[in-house]
Amino acid sequence: MNELLLDAFSHSAWAKKKLIAACDSLSAAEMGRRAPGSVDSIRATLNHLVIADARYIARLDGGLPPSLDEEVANDLRELLTLSEETAERWQRFLSEPVDGERIVILDDGAYETHANVVMVQALHHVSIHGEQVCASLTALGIEPPDVQPWALADDTGRSRWLWPQD
Repeated sequence: MNELLLDAFSHSAWAKKKLIAACDSLSAAEMGRRAPGSVDSIRATLNHLVIADARYIARLDGGLPPSLDEEVANDLRELLTLSEETAERWQRFLSEPVDGERIVILDDGAYETHANVVMVQALHHVSIHGEQVCASLTALGIEPPDVQPWALADDTGRSRWLWPQD
């Protein structure tokens, strides 16, 4: 029923995992550098990326919000664990019919929107902040991970080159 959304959120989870892994070897000083195009450090950008995603699904599935605090310098292992838990929640949520027109209340009751908007925002959010992390890695002279959907499809055998590429 929600195959397209399941694929999109699988990509999102995979991309977050690749981004976290790419930052695993960075020093504390490198993690503290401001991400280009961002107002915050690489660590803060990753914190925000992972924790906000967990908040989005909590608003939609009625479950508990994340236990990690965005203002704390969370360990990458903690972020990875939360990211994996969040991915499982998205998969469970999207395995059932979704009422995309259901009203969702956000920001402590100050903002209302439709569930579909929250889902689209969650996907956009990973893309925009993921690109900031990639730009930060590039600025450090580190080759960022390829987090395009093409790369996931290639990694999982869902796409392939039919002839050798130069």
